[in-house]
Amino acid sequence: MVARAETSTSTDGRSLDLGEWYARVSRDQTEAGRQLVAKALDYARTAHKGQTRASGEPYLVHCVAVAEIVHHLNLDGEAIAGALLHDVVEDTGVVLEDITREFGEAVAGLVDGVTKMGRVGGLHDTANGIRTVEPSHAESVRKLLLAMAEDVRVVLIKLADRLHNMRTLRYLNEQRQRRISRETLDIYAPLANRLGIWQVKWELEDLSLRYLDPEAYRRIASLLDGRRIDREQHIEQVKGALLEEFAAANIQAEITGRPKHIYSIWRKMQRKNVDFHQIFDVQAVRVLVEHPAECYVVLGIVHGLWRHVPHEFDDYIANPKANNYRSLHTAVIGPEGKAVEVQIRTREMHEHAELGIAAHWHYKEGGRYDAGFNKKVAWLRQLLEWKDEEPSADEFIDRFKSESDGQRVYALTPQGKVIDMQAGATALDFAYHIHTNLGHRCRGVKVNGRIVPLTYVLSSGEQVEVLTARNAGPSRDWLNTHLGYLKTSRARAKVRHWFKHQDREINIAAGRAALERELNRLGVSNRNLDGVAEQMNYSDVDSMMAALGGGDLQIGQVVNAILNLVGDRGEELHPLPAPRRSRPTYRHSEDFSVLGVGNLLTNPARCCRPVPNDPIVGYITRGRGVTIHRQDCANVLRLKEEDRDRLIDVEWGTSPDQVFPVDIRIQAYDRPGLLRDVTAVMANERINVMGVNTRTNKKDMIARMELQVEVTDIGQLSSILNKIGQLPNVLEVNRKV
Repeated sequence: MVARAETSTSTDGRSLDLGEWYARVSRDQTEAGRQLVAKALDYARTAHKGQTRASGEPYLVHCVAVAEIVHHLNLDGEAIAGALLHDVVEDTGVVLEDITREFGEAVAGLVDGVTKMGRVGGLHDTANGIRTVEPSHAESVRKLLLAMAEDVRVVLIKLADRLHNMRTLRYLNEQRQRRISRETLDIYAPLANRLGIWQVKWELEDLSLRYLDPEAYRRIASLLDGRRIDREQHIEQVKGALLEEFAAANIQAEITGRPKHIYSIWRKMQRKNVDFHQIFDVQAVRVLVEHPAECYVVLGIVHGLWRHVPHEFDDYIANPKANNYRSLHTAVIGPEGKAVEVQIRTREMHEHAELGIAAHWHYKEGGRYDAGFNKKVAWLRQLLEWKDEEPSADEFIDRFKSESDGQRVYALTPQGKVIDMQAGATALDFAYHIHTNLGHRCRGVKVNGRIVPLTYVLSSGEQVEVLTARNAGPSRDWLNTHLGYLKTSRARAKVRHWFKHQDREINIAAGRAALERELNRLGVSNRNLDGVAEQMNYSDVDSMMAALGGGDLQIGQVVNAILNLVGDRGEELHPLPAPRRSRPTYRHSEDFSVLGVGNLLTNPARCCRPVPNDPIVGYITRGRGVTIHRQDCANVLRLKEEDRDRLIDVEWGTSPDQVFPVDIRIQAYDRPGLLRDVTAVMANERINVMGVNTRTNKKDMIARMELQVEVTDIGQLSSILNKIGQLPNVLEVNRKV
C-alpha cells in the first residue's frame, strides 16, 4: 500500500523515504495498527497532493513529521494515523464523515479533536503578542481541555503538531512568529509540563524564547557554545569519578551529560536576578539506576565526593511533582571547583520524565487506557467547572497557566485530608479550595494550631483549620492584589461571583468608596472619571463603579487609567519656590520625554516628587532646564497667568532601573517594634529607605512617622502602602503631597 520508492524533501534538506519511514514506525505496531498507518499515509498523500507549506516543502512532510513525534511518544497505530490525517478536514476537501467511513470512529474522533483544538489560536493580539479579552477565546481553551479530558491522545497529537510548527517557524513573518510563540508559552508548554512530557516542554520553551527575545536567546546559546569543550571535559571528569565510586559500591548505573535548556537558564536568571555564570546547573549529569533505594545510595556517594551547594537539593521521589515527575536533584562543587547539577533517578522514572503520561500508554485495540489516566487529568475537569463562575479570557488563561505549573503545595485538613494547591496559595485560598461557602464565611485561620493572618502563605505539610462566622460574607479587600489575600484565580473568581450578584446601588457606593480610599492613599487628586469610564468602555461612571464594587474591575486598572489621562491646566498659578533639599535618584533626560522638542535638560520637582504613571507637566525654568511636576502639584496650580506659556507637555521615558523618591506619612498607636515592622515591610519589598522621622504624642500615644523612600513606579508605592496599612496598630498611611 505504501510506495517505498517515493521520497519527499524536508525543510532541513534531507530526503524522506516514505517506505523506510513506514517500516520503522510500524515495526512495533499490531497488524491492525500497521494496516491503519499504511492506509492513513496513502490517504494523507492523496488529500494533500499539490499542497505546500510556507517553507516550500510538500505538506505531507509536516504530516509525517507530526506522526514521527507521536511515534516517539509511544502511542498506538490509531494515534499515528490520527497524526497523519490531523489536517485533512481543515485543509482539504475531506469531511469528517469520510474519515469515519474509512478509518472508524476512534481515528475520526482524534482528527475532529485536533481540528477543534486548532481553533484555540487568536488568544493573542497579532501585533503585540498581548492576550485579548474575547470570551470566545476562553471558551476555545475550555474546548481544548475538554477534548483532552475525553481522550488524552488528542492533545498529544496537537502538541506534536505545535512542536513541528515551532521547528519551522522561521519561514513566517516576525509578527506571526511572536504571536505563535507567545501562544505556545501560554498554552502548549504548560500542557506538556502538566502531562510530564519534558522533552516536548523544553523544546517548545526554547523555540518560543528564540522568537520572543532573540537577543537573550542568542547570548545564552553563544555562552553555552563557547564553553562547550570545557564543559564536555568537565562532564567526563565527573562521570569518571562517579563510575569509579559506583564500581567500588557494586552499583550498576548509566551516566550521561545533560545540556540545560536555554529557556530554563533564562528563567532562572530572571527569577534570581543573577548572571549566566551564577547558574549552578548549566553543567549537569544524569545517573540512571534500577531501584529507587539505589538513588539515595548514589546521592550519598555524590555528596561524599564533592561539597554540596546549599539550598540546591530537591527530593522529587519522596515528594513527586503534580505531573508525577520523580527524581533527585542536587548541585555540588565538582572537579576544578566548578558547579555541576546531578540528577538521580531510576530508568522507569526517566522514561516517565521523558515522555510523561505517554510513557504509560497501553491503549490496545478494543481496550481503554487504565484508571491512572483519569487521576492524571482530573485537574482538567476541575478547570472546566470554572466556566460557571464566568471568568474573562485573561483570567481563564492565567488560571490555566498557574494550574499547569508543576510547583504545588500540599496542605492538610484537620481530618488529615491532603489538599493539592498551587505554590504561593494563602490560608484564605485554602478555605475557598475546600468549599465556596467556607471561603465566604472565613474570618480566621489556624495553621498547626496557631492563629495566622488570612494572607499567610502555606507550605507543604501544614495543617489548616478554617474559623468561620455564621452569616459573614467576603470582603472587597480580598480582591485587591496588593493586599495579598488571594493568590489563586479560582478563589478570586468565587469572590467576584459573589459580589456580582449583590445590589447594584450597594456596588456603586462600595466602588466609589474603595476608589476614593485608594486615590487618597496615593495622593492622586486629578480624577476625570467621565473620561476614565469612556476609556474603559463603560457607558457611564456608575456602571464603572458597579463593576468595581462587584469585583469585575480591579481598582488598579481604574487608578492607572486616571493616571494616564491628561488633566485640565486652566487654573490660576503662582511662581515656584526654591527646590527642597533631597537626594536625586533620577537619570534626568532619560526619564522624561519632552513632546515635539529635542533633548532638553530635565529635573524632577522636589516639591511634588512625581513617580512613573503620575500625570506630569514640564515647567521651563530660567537657566535650569525643564522642571517636571505632577499635574496636580500645588505650585503648578498656583502659577501666574503670564507664566502659563512656560508649561510644556512631557511624558515618562524608558530609562532602566530607575527609582524615584517619595514621602510617606504613617499614623499608628505607638507600641514596641512598630518601626521595626515598618522597615521590615520595606526590606521584604526591597525598598530603599532614604530617611525616617518619627515622633510620638505622649497624650494620645499616637506615633507619626515620615519616611522618604525610593520606588520604581506607583504600583510599587500602592503595594507598600497597603502592606503597611495591614500592620497592627496602624491607623492611616498615605503619600505625602
